[in-house]
Amino acid sequence: MIVKQKLSPIKLLFTLRGSILPKVYSQILLISLISAFITTVQHGFPSSFSSYSVAPFTLLGIALSLFLGFRNNASYQRWWEARGLWGQLVYDTRSFTRQVLSYIDEDNDSDKARDTQRRMIYLSIAFTHALRHRLRDSEPWQDIERFVAPIHHASMRRTQNLPDFLLHLLGTELGYCRQQRLTSDHMLQNMDERLNSMTVVLSACERIHNTPLPFAYTLLVHRTTYLYCFMLPFGLVSSLGWVTPLICGVIAYTFFGLDALSEELEEPFGVAANQLPLTALSRTIEINLLEALGETELPPDVTAKNGYLQ
Repeated sequence: MIVKQKLSPIKLLFTLRGSILPKVYSQILLISLISAFITTVQHGFPSSFSSYSVAPFTLLGIALSLFLGFRNNASYQRWWEARGLWGQLVYDTRSFTRQVLSYIDEDNDSDKARDTQRRMIYLSIAFTHALRHRLRDSEPWQDIERFVAPIHHASMRRTQNLPDFLLHLLGTELGYCRQQRLTSDHMLQNMDERLNSMTVVLSACERIHNTPLPFAYTLLVHRTTYLYCFMLPFGLVSSLGWVTPLICGVIAYTFFGLDALSEELEEPFGVAANQLPLTALSRTIEINLLEALGETELPPDVTAKNGYLQ
């Protein structure tokens, strides 16, 4: 994700960091070249292209703007929902850790209670990293295995849904607390509610990740954008002359840029410039939980590099 920085109007106009331009420059160049060719032909042979009314292009441009705006809003809603879910995960893991440390009784058997607290908090950290890797389709073992007891490593590698497997281990730990009477049934219920909320976060993130916007709608907007930009020079060349390539290039940048930005925001869990910084969020949760546990050897924060937070 791009970290917001204060830029002067000149730098904001020409910056490429976070811009969609690198993804659409080929389309802009193509439309500009076609426009330049049509303008050259019209200048050399004035009767080559008839003088068209701009009314059809105006109406089609308005319709296309509405379609692109609707799709962009739908993609942004997915992005914002995903950010809200990860905010909920931060809340759930911190609350669960506070409950574990506050209400698991250490008076009767401090070693047993302390070990249980550490296992449960470590599993919460492992769940956070596992969720990130599942959403990004990456290998999780380097970030997770150190937080899970070796006895579970073989089963963990065989499971098809690693975050859900870790939630089951957390549920088993709650059952162990009940058997050993390390806390009251009322507090166990409160802790289980936090696990239920983490399950909701997992399921909602999977829904966003596995359910893209309808392909037919995306295809319609994409094709219409190309057709409009290809036809536009024919409607403008007789009235704008040599300015036609510039105007068509700017319009192509706007429409193709909105189309590409919608595609990027549609999948909020990736590693592109405008997608969510899941690595930084996971590291924040890890640091917070380890610090609450009383550990002093904490991993460093994930900082922005060249204005980009991963």
